[in-house]
Amino acid sequence: MTEQVTWLTPESHQRLKNELDQLIANRPVIAAEINERREEGDLKENGGYHAAREEQGQQEARIRQLQELLNNAKVGEAPTQSGVALPGSVVKVYYDGDESDTETFLIGTREAGLRGDSKLEIYSPSSPLGGALINAKIGETREYSLPNGNTMKVTLVSAEPYHS
Repeated sequence: MTEQVTWLTPESHQRLKNELDQLIANRPVIAAEINERREEGDLKENGGYHAAREEQGQQEARIRQLQELLNNAKVGEAPTQSGVALPGSVVKVYYDGDESDTETFLIGTREAGLRGDSKLEIYSPSSPLGGALINAKIGETREYSLPNGNTMKVTLVSAEPYHS
């Protein structure tokens, strides 16, 4: 399995670290809840026990997700450079030489700490499209693979640092 690097601002890294710390600190509370429910008797018909176990499973999954994300994160400031597609850049592109077929999106991840900007599509730098555009300069055309095995050409129109 290849590790995925995620670009995070220092603020986003700290926010995710705080969430992780809070979840880890909550482990004894969940364990106590499970033990308390277990003592109520028959586990087959004990809804409280099963609910507590389900909550524990969800929290442990989120802990693992956050640990992996933070361990593989690249922490830094958002790019300040315009004209080059970098993680943390809002880019405008057109497809297959058709200048009327444009799309504007962010190269990044939801975990990068975007706050409520649901109108902006996000492509990961490790996705075929995001990866093809990394370090592209305005006017440069790149090619990337589609899920069906075909390729698509994409041309960078603009690249600006993301501002929340």
